[in-house]
Amino acid sequence: MKHRKFTSDLCLLFVAFVWGSTFLVVQHAVFVLPPLAFNAVRFAGAALLFGLVALLGRRRRQSNIRSDTRALLLHGALLGAFLFGGYAFQTIGLVYTTTTNAGFITGLSVVLVPFISLWLAKQRLQPRTWIAAALALAGLYFLAFNGGAVHLNEGDGYVLLCSFCFALHIAFTGKYAATHNTVLLVTVQFAVVALAAAGSSFLFEPQLTGAALWEALAEPKVIVALLISICISTAFAYWAQTWCQQYTSASRVAVIFAMEPVFAAITGVTFAGETVGLWAIMGCLLILAGMLVAELK
Repeated sequence: MKHRKFTSDLCLLFVAFVWGSTFLVVQHAVFVLPPLAFNAVRFAGAALLFGLVALLGRRRRQSNIRSDTRALLLHGALLGAFLFGGYAFQTIGLVYTTTTNAGFITGLSVVLVPFISLWLAKQRLQPRTWIAAALALAGLYFLAFNGGAVHLNEGDGYVLLCSFCFALHIAFTGKYAATHNTVLLVTVQFAVVALAAAGSSFLFEPQLTGAALWEALAEPKVIVALLISICISTAFAYWAQTWCQQYTSASRVAVIFAMEPVFAAITGVTFAGETVGLWAIMGCLLILAGMLVAELK
């Protein structure tokens, strides 16, 4: 069990690395294909991929897990709704706020997850969990604002809703991960996100004609971003999160995921020529310290 716990934490750290390091790739793609449309294609592709895996592996499903179809669909749809809400509110918020504010407020899920987990599990959290969350939150502040003041604006409320949605997704994944087949649970939530994103894109985003849509999808940067997003940062990442949360707590997951902006900063410095100041470096170190405290026995 201890070995699986350690393996799951390493796997989650790799997921944070994937999300942080692929941010630039996706950012370039959404200049060509609108964000909600991009997410619709991204999650539809991941749902089809996992649906195929589920069909091929139906004879070798986890024999120790027996869940009825109704509960699977209900729980998968709930997780999908939280996941879509996180992406949708973040996209809307970015229209009215800065990426700095959005990054920090999204990171508030590190603090929200322990409270939600406390409510769900009715269990007392260990002191190191609170210390780890506080260190990670302080690190996110320094990384986002370079030690300066926080200037809130109208879009920050949407991003706060995004943070709640991501926190709820992490917490409820921890609740349902052990009661359902991982592949099936992930497939259902991907399908829900794809449908919700497609519907929202149709209602709120500029519509691309058939020719324009195919032209956008044929752009090399969009193809690369979709391939990476579908196979790695969506299919693998959320499968890994769901599987790993059978062996580790939601609060630890939130602290580990706080490393995502650290990896994003490293990627920006390495490949986009961005600069990172002393405060940002201190923020990265605080986030790392929070993750290490979460691992202390």
